Amino acid sequence: MTKRFDFQIAATDGKARTGTIKMLRGEIRTPAFMPVGTAATVKAMRPAEVSATGADIILGNTYHLMLRPGAERVAKLGGLHAFSGWDRPILTDSGGYQVMSLSALRKITEEGVSFQSHLDGSRHMLSPERSMEIQRLLGSDIVMAFDECPANGVSRDEAAKSMALSMRWAKRSREGFDSGTEHASRAALFGIQQGSLDEALRRESADALIDIGFDGYAVGGLAVGEGQEAMFGVLDYAPGMLPADRPRYLMGVGKPDDLVGAVERGIDMFDCVLPTRSGRNGQAFTWQGPVNIRNARHAEDTGPLDPDCDCPVCSTWSRAYLHHLIRSKEILGAMLMTQHNLHFYQSLMAAMRDAIAAGGFAAFARDFRSRYLR
Repeated sequence: MTKRFDFQIAATDGKARTGTIKMLRGEIRTPAFMPVGTAATVKAMRPAEVSATGADIILGNTYHLMLRPGAERVAKLGGLHAFSGWDRPILTDSGGYQVMSLSALRKITEEGVSFQSHLDGSRHMLSPERSMEIQRLLGSDIVMAFDECPANGVSRDEAAKSMALSMRWAKRSREGFDSGTEHASRAALFGIQQGSLDEALRRESADALIDIGFDGYAVGGLAVGEGQEAMFGVLDYAPGMLPADRPRYLMGVGKPDDLVGAVERGIDMFDCVLPTRSGRNGQAFTWQGPVNIRNARHAEDTGPLDPDCDCPVCSTWSRAYLHHLIRSKEILGAMLMTQHNLHFYQSLMAAMRDAIAAGGFAAFARDFRSRYLR
């Protein structure tokens, strides 16, 4: 019988790891990239198409779904899986990051965050307990603890205060998750390390999370404008503070070269809106680097978007056609560009898994950078 949650590391190469998370709704191969389905949909993609790119899991958004259509309504309609047509694992974020971005519309207290909806101005309270309840109503497979994500550039005192609050909220999240006995028997709960760019605060946060106990651990508070060098500086030590036998999830990252660098430093899971958002806006990710398909030089290019890609888009349509679709603002353009980008991201993850298993990850990373960053 499949366990509620089981993580097995199959191979390591330096700090890089490859393995499998086994859950009741399916297996997740790591390193894993989770396409973002903010409002119960990966934009411009049908669930079967997302699965065909190689994705094992997608992400849903607590903040957006609680406002529209409402968590209680989603539960009434059978839960997020039945509602959206995705039958594999779903991770839901806690809503903390989105609330952080509403700085002019929210107030933080020990209880939680009161805020105004960006949709209609209605007032809401999001607390650790309410976040757990919403994720339970959605039927999430991996639930994220509720935290505060501080903005980039805060002082050390502000970062310390925010981290301490997040750790108190992490304990309440654990208690709130465990109180939903039926859901807790088939889902997993991840804690989120905070501490900004400060190593001592990151250590304190990791120790607090380990004391509480979680199925997996996320490195939070990055990808908020600090830049790749600073992010990698934190990743040089932060993953090693977390239990080696649990998945490590870097939230909100990132560009393809970010993913390779983070896997080098021991990260197992990622999510980011970049491949879908960029696709809709005419940017493709390829093994030779990003391509702006809007550029006039593609107007009569009969070649594929990426000659080294075997996705349906690259094997069927030309750069010239994609250029035409995007410049004409045709819906199909957003669909095809998104499909290619998600396929590229999943191909990159598969290539990293293979390189780690073969003991050749360092050579793979060097070769990737020489082509992609050329």
